[in-house]
Amino acid sequence: MEVVLGIILPVFGTLGLGYLAARAGLFDEAANRGLSVFVFNFALPLMLFRAIAQTDLPEVLPWGYLLSYFIGAFSVFGLSMLASRLLFGRTLAEQGVLGLGASFSNTAMLGIPLVVTAYGPSAALPLFMLIAVHSLVMLPPTTALIETARGGNQSPAGLLLGLMRSIAATPIIWGLSIGLTLATLGVALPGPVDAVAKSLGSAAPPCALFALGASLTRYRAGGNLREPLTLVLLKTIVHPALVWLLATRVFEVPALWATVAVTLAALPTGVTPYLFAQRYQAGLATSASAVFLSTMLSALSLSTLLLVLHT
Repeated sequence: MEVVLGIILPVFGTLGLGYLAARAGLFDEAANRGLSVFVFNFALPLMLFRAIAQTDLPEVLPWGYLLSYFIGAFSVFGLSMLASRLLFGRTLAEQGVLGLGASFSNTAMLGIPLVVTAYGPSAALPLFMLIAVHSLVMLPPTTALIETARGGNQSPAGLLLGLMRSIAATPIIWGLSIGLTLATLGVALPGPVDAVAKSLGSAAPPCALFALGASLTRYRAGGNLREPLTLVLLKTIVHPALVWLLATRVFEVPALWATVAVTLAALPTGVTPYLFAQRYQAGLATSASAVFLSTMLSALSLSTLLLVLHT
């Protein structure tokens, strides 16, 4: 109960407040867009910049950490594609979109505040490592699969180059990269820089959660729920279970890193799969339902996970 009261209730209480404010018309779309821009362009980059800059880097990168997470992610991606084909008769392009929905975690808007709240500054480095490569690892294969299924002409190299340009223009990546550079060089943050980063960065977790809650009003859980619930099961139960097995039984992953990997795997579906569904007009209703349901149900699943991890 101490874990639930100290971590889950503040996180999902803030998220729920944002949802209720938007539903009541007290926080409209323009306000949410402005808050989201502040979070992603300023608050989150500064918070991660400061956390990484003050982190003691490991001498050897624990590759087992990344392998545990992404082998688990692509495993549930494949399971989702198989289920979508055999149980729901989906096309290959739709299978790609729904596979992403079962494997792509909401690492930014929910993962960052949850992990920082639950595990403290020492979790910043494994959190950074995964965020830095999450989209780069997950999105090019998905895009290539969908484009191939739709008969697209863009080469894999072109897809990868476009994604790398997009990632390079992301403020969060800049914050992480500059912080990592300072940590590698052993350069201490000047007092004024540290004060500004600390002040604005402290606003990142609550503002990100509030914005996420407000954005959930755009999604609905409607129609046949069998398919989105299948994605939710794979995302919030199967994915973290596979990552735990890999991190603790196959690879030698430090305890904190393994805990962070499992927690990130247990996060609900991010918004990116829904954006893919919109772009390709494939699996749109199922993707929207998966985002909404996985976020709502993750209050229970993450509470259970954190209780287990803290015992």
